[in-house]
Amino acid sequence: MISEKLKGKRVLVTAGAQGIGEAITRRFIEAGAHVAVHYFSSDTVARSLVELAESKGLKAVAVQGDLSKREDAKRVASEVRSALGGLDVLVNNAGSLIGRRDLSDIEDAFWKSVWDVNVTSNFLITQAVLDLLVENEGSSIVNLSSLAGRKGGHAGSIVYSAAKGGILTWTRSLATELGPKGVRVNAVAPGLILGTSFHNTHTTQESADATVRSLPLERAGNPDDVARAVLFLASEYDGFISGATLDINGGVYGC
Repeated sequence: MISEKLKGKRVLVTAGAQGIGEAITRRFIEAGAHVAVHYFSSDTVARSLVELAESKGLKAVAVQGDLSKREDAKRVASEVRSALGGLDVLVNNAGSLIGRRDLSDIEDAFWKSVWDVNVTSNFLITQAVLDLLVENEGSSIVNLSSLAGRKGGHAGSIVYSAAKGGILTWTRSLATELGPKGVRVNAVAPGLILGTSFHNTHTTQESADATVRSLPLERAGNPDDVARAVLFLASEYDGFISGATLDINGGVYGC
């Protein structure tokens, strides 16, 4: 069982206190894992997740940082080592659309900000915790990509889509490089996941309704749909899955 495999494992979830990240963190806690909950600004939910974990006798810590900055990523890695004693699983969940802009309206600063949030942060924290991961047998990384990285996204998401497409290739490249070190690397690519600040901010009700009507499963996804998949990929310590991306989109490719 997944829960048995994850019991006692040490996990860092970036942006682990909101939306999909919060659902992932809660699932790891339920499975008996020790958790480091990264957050960028508000620590309210992160602290509550730490309290939840500690109430179950687990180690937990909330760690703040701007992961697009190398010094913050290195500090987060140091705090994880101090609090958990090491690391078995990294979940690279941090990312955002930031805003919708057509190609003609994209400025250098906007391009860089979207790329930094979605790709640079992934690179820097992965590099910062790599020594922690390779210390253990069967460590795992799970990256969060997106259906937008597969299909190009909706209007105004060209930079985000390019960044999430980059995460797909980054995942395969990491799997190739880190496999000999005993680290498996996979990704998930969620489609329409409602109940998150991402879609509450960037997706209209009309667009969401139209997407749902087009899906074979005839419903939107929710954060827990993604969390369950992340835990599965993270838990396969002796498994043969690496360099893969699991699509969580309600059957988009069947349309």
